[in-house]
Amino acid sequence: MDGIADLHLHTTYSDGTLSPGELVRKAAAVGLTLISITDHDSVGGLDEASDVGKTCGVEVIPGMELSAAFDGSEIHILGYFMDYHNQNLADSLSGFREERLKRAERIVNKLNRMNIPLSMESVLANTTGDSVGRPHIATALVSEGHAETYHQAFSKYIGDGRPAYEGKNNFSPEETVRLISDAGGLSFLAHPSHSIDEDLLFRLIEAGLDGIEVVHPSHSPEIIRYYRGIVNEYCLLESGGSDFHGGQRGDEQILGQIGIPISTVNIMRRRLFSK
Repeated sequence: MDGIADLHLHTTYSDGTLSPGELVRKAAAVGLTLISITDHDSVGGLDEASDVGKTCGVEVIPGMELSAAFDGSEIHILGYFMDYHNQNLADSLSGFREERLKRAERIVNKLNRMNIPLSMESVLANTTGDSVGRPHIATALVSEGHAETYHQAFSKYIGDGRPAYEGKNNFSPEETVRLISDAGGLSFLAHPSHSIDEDLLFRLIEAGLDGIEVVHPSHSPEIIRYYRGIVNEYCLLESGGSDFHGGQRGDEQILGQIGIPISTVNIMRRRLFSK
């Protein structure tokens, strides 16, 4: 019987609440045997996750989630199976994390100008990994009483188009796909219902995009059917996962419930071998 694989998980190395080891053990506890950890702009948790996985019967596919700039907005691209010790990849990720820190500082400065006395020290106190982002700022806003909930921090202050929003200087979608490919990996457009534009999709396909994250908690059955149709039409690969962050986003119950068949991951492996 074909089991389920969850290929979209976050740890404390980006904006999750569980360490890599804790997440792998939790995955094993709910019956998962194949996962990918996809921290934002970081592969720092992969060695720990892989080591723990070997002790509890969970295979950990190397993964990451990168941001790319498109038409004034941001899209996310997942990378799988890459050589995460590749030097060019390591240098690029280091640059991405540095830009994340600068962006956080710009957001905090905007909040300060709005008479919200948040400090970078408070934000970094919520960061245990090596990648700081808006979720850490949201957590700090809640913990210091400037927002009632994590979601309100985004909707009122730091979400897209909100008063303290700041963009990042990201690679183009094509550069991001190339970075993953050059490190020996496969690239997938993440949760496309959030930001998809057909012109962008076809640009990515022309740039060598390998697949689409068809299965995601934000995707309705209709959206899943739509993107599965595109995957089939253009001979792309399918990915999917829970986008689990450890419970802080009301996602406590989804681990082990959302993903793709392990047989679909084996199709990825065959594509990787053919490349």
